[in-house]
Amino acid sequence: MNADIAAAFLIGFIGSSHCLVMCGGIVAALQLSMPTTRWSTRLALQLLLSAGRLCSYAFFGALVGYFGVVAMQVSGASMLWLRLLAGLLLIAMALYISRLWNLLQYLERGGQHLWRLIQPLSNRLMPLDSPLKAFGYGVCWGWLPCGLVYSTLSWSLASGSALSGAAIMFAFGLGTLPAILLTAGIAAKLNQLKQQLWFRYGTAALLGIYGLYTVWLAIQRLVF
Repeated sequence: MNADIAAAFLIGFIGSSHCLVMCGGIVAALQLSMPTTRWSTRLALQLLLSAGRLCSYAFFGALVGYFGVVAMQVSGASMLWLRLLAGLLLIAMALYISRLWNLLQYLERGGQHLWRLIQPLSNRLMPLDSPLKAFGYGVCWGWLPCGLVYSTLSWSLASGSALSGAAIMFAFGLGTLPAILLTAGIAAKLNQLKQQLWFRYGTAALLGIYGLYTVWLAIQRLVF
């Protein structure tokens, strides 16, 4: 499970280049909506925004992880099938990070309908002039259609429990924090590092190897 959490964090960290494209404009707009007070106050509001988003991710992970376990119990299938699915999904993540397969745009289209229901609620929380509003907007923000989130959520389905699913999604959210919280200049430098072929392919290779290892263990126990 520790390896699963570490892999989820890596997915969030490396994939946060996608977050900068998807959410960079949102972050800038939210900062403008904050009261022009002390730096410490603005930082606290930004942290509450991220805390709300991570809570949404953890909730989704717990829900999907629990559903995966119940589905296996009802069908009478072995939990090893979930581990096999987890390995395959991790390999798919590695292909996305290496930019050999872009499946995210198709997943994002599916979440647009749900976001149309959540967006009016988030608009009522503007401007972000209180901790409660900041946290509430962050919770809504977690529902923003994002293929990277949906892909990791699919992996949570195969996590084996609600707690494991929540932990995977929470670790993924932590991985995205540097790109969201850092100043524009530092985030740009971080993004430049992620664009380096050696860094991107090296990280994708690590995730792919772990995915293949997970698939091999599941197949070995199912067959032998």
